Amino acid sequence: MLEARTDTPRTHAVPPPVPEIMPTDGGSIPPIKRRVRAKTIAMKRLTKEELRIGALLYPEKTYWRPATRGECANVSRPCPYVSCKYHLYIDVNPRTGSIKINFPDLEVWELRNSCALDVAQQGGITLEEVGEILNLTRERIRQVEVRGLLKLKDAGGDELMGYLMRS
Repeated sequence: MLEARTDTPRTHAVPPPVPEIMPTDGGSIPPIKRRVRAKTIAMKRLTKEELRIGALLYPEKTYWRPATRGECANVSRPCPYVSCKYHLYIDVNPRTGSIKINFPDLEVWELRNSCALDVAQQGGITLEEVGEILNLTRERIRQVEVRGLLKLKDAGGDELMGYLMRS
């Protein structure tokens, strides 16, 4: 049987001091930049009475909006038409109706790229650039790319699929 020894002093274990990391140039260490995640707003079904009151309080106003890419290309940037399906600030899920705000930390006028058509017109970009524009991680962009290529293959785009795989 083991016996407890009483001749050793009892001290609490003190962790060794953590060395302080100092930059070699004497400046301060920049903070780690974290990506702000997109927020999703679930769609709320309104009653007929709520819809009627809303229509009275906020009557529908018609205003000019670009209908074609030619009209859209000459609009000031960042694009003020958030309801356009090519605008990068929000996405609406057609199945659930939920609204996804891609950049909750920015206002619409603070976006560097506000239109997906403008980005497409610029030409080929890397996965990192796509992730920055869409506020997604590189892995998520890769997953979307693989899924899109599979859909293209299923639709019978074998020639285009072969071209994309070669380049």
